[in-house]
Amino acid sequence: MSGRDAVVIGAGHNGLIAAAYLARAGLRVVVVERGEAPGGCAATEELWPGYRVDTGAHSLTGIDARVMADLGLTGMRARGAGLKTLSSDACVVSPQPEGEVLLLEADAARTADRIRPFSARDAARWPDFVAAMSRAGRALGVLYGTLPPRLAGASRGDLWELLRLGVRLGRVGRRDALELLRLIPMTIEELLYEWFESEALKGALAADGVRGICQGPLASGTGYMFLHHMVGAGGIVRRRRQVRGGMGELGAALQRVATAAGAEVRLGHEVASIRVEDGRATGVVLAGGEEVAAPRIVSSADPGRTLLGLVDPGELAPEFVRALENIKYRGVVAKVHLALGEPPRLRSGGGAAQAALLAGAAISIAPSIHYIERAYDDAKYGRPSERPVLDGVLTTALDPSLAPEGHHVLSVAAQYAPFQPADGSWDDARREALGAAVVETLAKHIPKLEGAILHRHVRTPADLADRFALPEGNIHHGEMTLDQVFFGRPVAGWARYRTPIDGLYLCGAGTHPGGGLNGRPGAAAAARVLRDEKRRQD
Repeated sequence: MSGRDAVVIGAGHNGLIAAAYLARAGLRVVVVERGEAPGGCAATEELWPGYRVDTGAHSLTGIDARVMADLGLTGMRARGAGLKTLSSDACVVSPQPEGEVLLLEADAARTADRIRPFSARDAARWPDFVAAMSRAGRALGVLYGTLPPRLAGASRGDLWELLRLGVRLGRVGRRDALELLRLIPMTIEELLYEWFESEALKGALAADGVRGICQGPLASGTGYMFLHHMVGAGGIVRRRRQVRGGMGELGAALQRVATAAGAEVRLGHEVASIRVEDGRATGVVLAGGEEVAAPRIVSSADPGRTLLGLVDPGELAPEFVRALENIKYRGVVAKVHLALGEPPRLRSGGGAAQAALLAGAAISIAPSIHYIERAYDDAKYGRPSERPVLDGVLTTALDPSLAPEGHHVLSVAAQYAPFQPADGSWDDARREALGAAVVETLAKHIPKLEGAILHRHVRTPADLADRFALPEGNIHHGEMTLDQVFFGRPVAGWARYRTPIDGLYLCGAGTHPGGGLNGRPGAAAAARVLRDEKRRQD
């Protein structure tokens, strides 16, 4: 293959987004992906005949609206890319141990009405809470839209960027910026106890503070994680969205956008190594021995895989290698997929709760902060939670085409399941026990569930690591703890998409501003590459 201006490693959503931006700027780009389909964790597989299952991410809720608009994947332009999104007004159905069901909706006034049976005081405070968290989320969005300045060894340019960041935060309001700084290190328990008394409400909200991390709600920084999920998602309680035809259609649409811009996407080709000469990236070597020359390599693989697996460690300083080796991953999310012969029916909660579930609302099993902490206690000692925290989605509620007529697919993300069990490894028996625990937990609230199950499929964190190249099964390419975000993502001093190898960049979820199906790292990394190119030309 002839040389290119840039090689993008990985055709996940961040890799394809980066490729699209680079190609639009006139660079000759090739994307190299080991899998046979684009999209990475935005994957849809036919696990059983007629059942199309979102085996990775099962929601489009957090995707960055500006990135989608830039790429023509929202509004009327989305039709040209062949992408159709579906959404539900009902957002979360949270069953409680005593039979009540808490409903959360995007509309603050309607949600306050739903909260009132649990606590009149909390219902009265809900609008103020939504407003306060929305202001903090906007301030966090400013940080997410800015390159993290280097603090140690900062140059004049770094100090100028730090000043610009201060100005941008000032525009959202000094009070809101200071409040964000107060909230970031808080535990989600502390944050919610400041506002509410209802255990049901606090549990339903706290689940977002621990999603994807091996920490409980009493851990510092889980308040930040709660805010992270709000940025660009439209508020605290987000209207759930999915892609018609399955999440795999997002990858297909991004591939079409990238190729329309001039990029080439090569599926089924794994990168074996990154070539480095005199401290500069010069191309990649594929698993079959083919070499692709390019002065820019942009990797959407995790930082450890890119810099410790594809680059000769001798090209890197020992202290940098040590920092990479100390990145915490600790994946704790498992996926359980159920093919159902009939729609799930809640034990109680009335017609409104059942209607919400069948209208596409997520079902959340996190009835209290204490429940979440007890679930974490199991994982803390290397055991899968006996009563896991669950986030389930009946994908066929919004898109019946994903299953045979009258049948349904229920996809469930379960926490906490450690990547490495303390007493061995994941085998078929442990995998089935995990699936059984998830079904048993759901069946407490959906009594006829077990009889409706036609097929069950379980993916442990170890399975997710193999299927989606997730380090230790971590869905964020590195835990989003306070020491591994902002200036420290992926490691301190290298939070600006560049690496110590000249011409080698990172664009995956392991970079600022972090994980989730949002697309910001891919867009920001492309902007960094283009800015460097402009400076080189000037």
